[in-house]
Amino acid sequence: SYGAREEIVEAARSLAVDAAAGKIDPAQIDNATFASRLYTADIPDPDLLIRTSGELRVSNFLLWQISYAEIVIFKKFWPDFHQVDLNEAVQEYARRHRRFGGL
Repeated sequence: SYGAREEIVEAARSLAVDAAAGKIDPAQIDNATFASRLYTADIPDPDLLIRTSGELRVSNFLLWQISYAEIVIFKKFWPDFHQVDLNEAVQEYARRHRRFGGL
């Protein structure tokens, strides 16, 4: 099953193997190079993470990819999450000023 920690370890291992084989200069490894080794390499990072069940954790899910995502939390469980809730989440997202790690 999917786990973000394992995904990150596999990406690091892949880069280490290529560095040891002389295929990549370790000094050239940056965020983009690392991200290119993730399972989601060809998919844009999420802008919004909707968390149901009121949990205040990300549960080992897309840890690298959600670093700048806005998070909206709902107390209701996933089976009870409906279109009106999605609309509310998107409206909340639209009200936010995204800083991408800045102040």
